[in-house]
Amino acid sequence: MARSRFIYTLKEVASMIGENLELIEEVTANSDNIAEGELVYVRDGTEDGTKGLTQNGIDDLQSLLADIRTWDGGIRQFLVDEQCDPEMIDRVMVDEVKRVP
Repeated sequence: MARSRFIYTLKEVASMIGENLELIEEVTANSDNIAEGELVYVRDGTEDGTKGLTQNGIDDLQSLLADIRTWDGGIRQFLVDEQCDPEMIDRVMVDEVKRVP
């Protein structure tokens, strides 16, 4: 399979797929959640750089989020299990209730 020639920043991915950016950042914080080579780190002149996803990485992300939504407690429980800040969880959940099933 050919390598993707395009890398999409997480901000762009959030916009493209209609997901909360903080949720995407949390999911991609664990590189085991996305297939190897599909989550990349991009130097952008800042100390930490930024993360990006290939098209296959975006597909992996969407599949994982769909799967998480079927778990007991769904997205909220995932974020609680990841020990996220309660205020961040609230912000993500505001967007989550707006989603069309």
